[in-house]
Amino acid sequence: MIKSVTGTKDILPSDIPRWKYLESTVEKIFRYFNYKEIRTPIFEETTLFARGIGEETDIVGKEMYTFKDRSDTSLTLKPEMTAAVVRAYLEHSLGAQQSLVKLYYIAPMFRQERPQAGRFRQFHQFGAEAIGSPSPLLDAEMIQMSYEILKSLGLKNLTIKINSLGTPATRENYKNVLKEFLLDKKDNLSDDSRRRFDTNVLRIFDSKVESDQKLIKDAPKLIDHLDEESKNDFDVVKNQLAKFGIPFTIDSALVRGLDYYTKLTFEIDSGSVGAQTALCGGGRYDLLIENLGGKPTPATGFAAGIERILLACENEKSFSVTDLPIDIYLVRIENELESVVSEIASKLRLENLSVDFDYLQRSVKAQMREANKVNAKYVLFIGGDEYKQGMLKFKNMSTSAEEKISIDSIREFVAKIMQ
Repeated sequence: MIKSVTGTKDILPSDIPRWKYLESTVEKIFRYFNYKEIRTPIFEETTLFARGIGEETDIVGKEMYTFKDRSDTSLTLKPEMTAAVVRAYLEHSLGAQQSLVKLYYIAPMFRQERPQAGRFRQFHQFGAEAIGSPSPLLDAEMIQMSYEILKSLGLKNLTIKINSLGTPATRENYKNVLKEFLLDKKDNLSDDSRRRFDTNVLRIFDSKVESDQKLIKDAPKLIDHLDEESKNDFDVVKNQLAKFGIPFTIDSALVRGLDYYTKLTFEIDSGSVGAQTALCGGGRYDLLIENLGGKPTPATGFAAGIERILLACENEKSFSVTDLPIDIYLVRIENELESVVSEIASKLRLENLSVDFDYLQRSVKAQMREANKVNAKYVLFIGGDEYKQGMLKFKNMSTSAEEKISIDSIREFVAKIMQ
């Protein structure tokens, strides 16, 4: 039997109500903040992610699904959305249409990672990007939006961590300080971290190797080497979060995994999902637009993992939803009336009602079990003595009240009771 590919997961009909509830919550809150939806292709030219995310990142170096099409162009299933949004922003000159462009998305992503709880090779994210303003108030808005979404889903076991990466110049100076600290410890670093020492030493903070973490525990902190502009912006964000009543902690080791971040970076973790605690993260990326061929343009954003959030919601039992009931289930008394039942169902569906009936020639008892299973609001019985008299029996499934109606007045009767 052919099964789904390792690291992928079918979203079954029983799962869909929870997904739709999350998506509607996300869309509602983005609408409150005046963000507009954008949808980009599922694959892009590989160079977009190599230039945008960074050649030395784990995503580009180890995790991307990359292939060549028939014209020998290298394409990649998108592993993240920010670079794709910026490509669309530049290609369609969105900045010329509006000074501040506020966008959101809900989309699938692809990374060839080791599958574990809350982490898949095809996964889904929602997120937002605000392009065109350097204001730290916009950074605070990103944290506020993501926090409000998670709170609206009923999650409580949340930790917000923030840090500042400073300006590019500040960060380059700090890299030298960090390299000097690690120089006599380099031989004790993991293979990945020794490579990162030469390519991007900040990425050593991302290491999951316990011995690496012990070595960098007492390293100089970037936040202690910030320029005045970055300090001031960071203070604004902290003050705004305090005014919003949003709790946070400062995590000086929070550097994020993508090269395009500058100044503020943040992450929201949950204690309800196991080893992979991060539900969402983001920050400011003032370099990316220029890196991808545009003029220098400030921007900020975040992304959140839907599967991981739903896992946290399930573990906390933070919300409960059921599938929508259907309006009417038609129960056929005699099998020879199948065509009549189908015709009545068709007419009722044209009245914007959800209607279903039995296609398996089952007994009346089995049809009623199915009506209960699909949580039908009403059952319409077709057949028996009533039908011979030009009548149908209509049953309210919540009250068990029954009523007889003429076949000719079905539409009018249903329109009245469904008001």
